[in-house]
Amino acid sequence: METRVVNGYRLDRKIGSGSFSEIYHGTNIRTNEKVAIKLENVETKHPQLLYESKLYRVLQGGTGIPNARWFGVEGDYNVLVMDLLGPNLEFLLNFCSRKLSLKTVLMLADQMINCVEFIHCKSFLHRDIKPDNFLMGFGKRVKQAYIIDFGLAKRYRNTSSHQHIPYR
Repeated sequence: METRVVNGYRLDRKIGSGSFSEIYHGTNIRTNEKVAIKLENVETKHPQLLYESKLYRVLQGGTGIPNARWFGVEGDYNVLVMDLLGPNLEFLLNFCSRKLSLKTVLMLADQMINCVEFIHCKSFLHRDIKPDNFLMGFGKRVKQAYIIDFGLAKRYRNTSSHQHIPYR
């Protein structure tokens, strides 16, 4: 694969894929900092990455919300650059033979509930809660759980009046 650079970030290797996008391990070419880069083809029938990037901006700063560093269009792709995180909970469960200590379960449950509560306080529903969408931090943040993948998220109430938006 040829070396690709997107807005100062080098795509290093593919680390995952979803229905509509591919995720790469990347590097900031100025600082050498490691990042995650999500690519979505601009021809996708139902693009989600622009919406997801806007939602990350709304949620920015919340505990357990990864930092979105840049969104833009590069060639045939919508691109979202984010903090690089560690393994997801599904991987960790399998790695631990699907057995976690009570202390670990309580720590994870507390962090996961706090993530979901924060999203709800910002008037959104995630709508895709599963172990694959909770990742552990990386480096200094290795003990923090993060929630990802807001492609299906939806506003459920008016932000000023807090009135529920009718279901469609």
